[in-house]
Amino acid sequence: MAAAPYSIDPTTYLDELLAQASPDLMREMLQGFINQILSTQADQVCGADYATTSESRTNVRNGYRHRDLDTRVGTIDVAVPKLRTGSFFPDWLLERRTRAERALTTVIATCYLKGVSTRRMNDLVASLGINNLSKSQVSEMAKDLDCMVEDFRTRPLDTGPYLYVSCDALTGSSVFRVR
Repeated sequence: MAAAPYSIDPTTYLDELLAQASPDLMREMLQGFINQILSTQADQVCGADYATTSESRTNVRNGYRHRDLDTRVGTIDVAVPKLRTGSFFPDWLLERRTRAERALTTVIATCYLKGVSTRRMNDLVASLGINNLSKSQVSEMAKDLDCMVEDFRTRPLDTGPYLYVSCDALTGSSVFRVR
């Protein structure tokens, strides 16, 4: 029986990685686990395991599409299985035509709001292990943030009392009032 291309024995896999003491250990582990999950999902869509003959098979694999996924541990190569008929796309992991995680988008948008130039932004994300973030990608992320800010600014405030904390430090002692 042929082994799947991303078949992992967890104990052996972790022992090998820890023995190598690679500085990119987390990135390699994340890439291996994501690719294993995608391979298993493709097997379910096909109705049979990789390289297995089965009467319940409904589709056949046809190679991989490699996509870069920007994560907190750096850019990883995700091997998305291709199918002979139909398509397989992991919407839970990747967004079509979008390479950055939502958390990274928020960080970039915050830097943009604080005045960090798009040119410096590329240097910043390169230090996080993310390659080639274009000026247009930064601007697109800022547009998304502009929409969220506008929604916040124009939200209705008629839904009831709002509690807040007020601090007064002018007299030398703090006064807290809840209104």
